[in-house]
Amino acid sequence: MNPAKHLSMIRSFHLADWFTLGNASCGVAALFAVMSYVQNRNTTHLLFACALIVIAFVLDVFDGRIARWRQKTSLLGRELDSLADIISFGVAPAVIAYGIGMDGLWDRVILIYFVACGVSRLARYNVTADALAQGSDKVRYFEGTPIPSSLLLVIAIAVAAWQGSVGDDLWFGVVQIGPGQLHPLVLMFALSGSLMISRTLHIPKL
Repeated sequence: MNPAKHLSMIRSFHLADWFTLGNASCGVAALFAVMSYVQNRNTTHLLFACALIVIAFVLDVFDGRIARWRQKTSLLGRELDSLADIISFGVAPAVIAYGIGMDGLWDRVILIYFVACGVSRLARYNVTADALAQGSDKVRYFEGTPIPSSLLLVIAIAVAAWQGSVGDDLWFGVVQIGPGQLHPLVLMFALSGSLMISRTLHIPKL
């Protein structure tokens, strides 16, 4: 391929890419909303952060469908999608969890693990996508759960926030383990992260 043509293809933005940027923007806005909640403890900000992740998920679904519909897939689009996803479905859910009260020492360790699993999951997908597509323009299945599945964690947090189960009133309480605290609810992030990096779990891509 001509190097100039290849560079032009990478730099070109398509309609689907703007949906991807919308996804990333929702993730960043969710981070700001959590910061506002931490400042004033108005649960509305926390619920708004969770709602933004739902919107990010919708945009994430549409960007792939639009790219295939317009037959405008690109290396740029793939990388852009991964960067957006790690913000909206990796970092943002972890920060939302921290904001609602999963802020003990062991909570932080697990949330960091969750984000690290998400980053690893996306990197692995990017380098194996062509092989998994088996000659088509669409990957047939995911190895491990896709990172947008963290939306389920965010929904659980939103329900807890709606019920007023925040801070010391989080579901399942808090336990002291050695030098730090652990909120058992954070274990759902440990499970989600582990499922994302699984090599044996194959999830059909719809």
